Amino acid sequence: MAAARRVLVDACGLAWLDPGDAGLMRLGEHAVFRLAAAPVVVRIGRSVAYLEAARRELVVSEWLTAGGVPVVQTARVAAAQPLVVDGRVVTFWAAAGTGDDYGSAVELAEILRRLHGLVAPVGLVLPDLDPFARADARIRASTGVADEDRRFLLDRVAELRERYAGLSFALPVGPVHGDANVGNVLRDESGRAVLIDLDGFARGPREWDLLLTAMYADSYGWHSADEYRAFVDCYGFDVMAWDGYPVLRDVRETTMVIWVGQNVGAEPRAAGEFAKRMAALRSGGSRRDWAPL
Repeated sequence: MAAARRVLVDACGLAWLDPGDAGLMRLGEHAVFRLAAAPVVVRIGRSVAYLEAARRELVVSEWLTAGGVPVVQTARVAAAQPLVVDGRVVTFWAAAGTGDDYGSAVELAEILRRLHGLVAPVGLVLPDLDPFARADARIRASTGVADEDRRFLLDRVAELRERYAGLSFALPVGPVHGDANVGNVLRDESGRAVLIDLDGFARGPREWDLLLTAMYADSYGWHSADEYRAFVDCYGFDVMAWDGYPVLRDVRETTMVIWVGQNVGAEPRAAGEFAKRMAALRSGGSRRDWAPL
């Protein structure tokens, strides 16, 4: 956290922005800060490994805007984006509203329906979706996690790779957001719902973008049955009715647990949440007590 703050200060200096009193919005794959002195959000990646994805984000924002998809806009700053500061990748974005007014499941469905109807332009090369991206490395790097838990997760990932490879998808392959959920849809000042967090864009099965909304309703109870039905009715496809849904759910659930594990020691709530989720994975027990992080 302290390192991210130092990068924030240096990056804002290069962009001629005031980092004073910037608030931390979230800490995960990126440290995300909202500036107090300007309506700008600063995203700081963990390492230079995020450079290509950051460059792609900027292009994706322009492409989606041209295609009529409401999406977060890059901020105009006095530096070429993305920046690399102290080995970390930094991008600047126009703040969407207050930053804590989220869109609905129906608004997400409408955005995805528009997005999935687009064809990526020739100049935009999207990587193939890899549901297991960095999974093994994250497990091994989770120094706050017991060896037994790391071995369990590595074995589970190996098994799920085989199950995923055997899937036959019902929807066509094309551009996907990669982390589509209501947490990545914010309302701007006009009340319009806009898509954020574009770094996971890829070419893959559209079912992947429908998965989290289904899981939030089915596994965790974070969406009501009525909210999920409205999502399905708006988009036009129910991923839970597809026979590959249990495999995709297990894949996503496992990578979510791995993500929490890598934050044990850095995020105060992570240790307890990781232990709870690991117990559910091992026992097949209820996920209803899982809390968002």
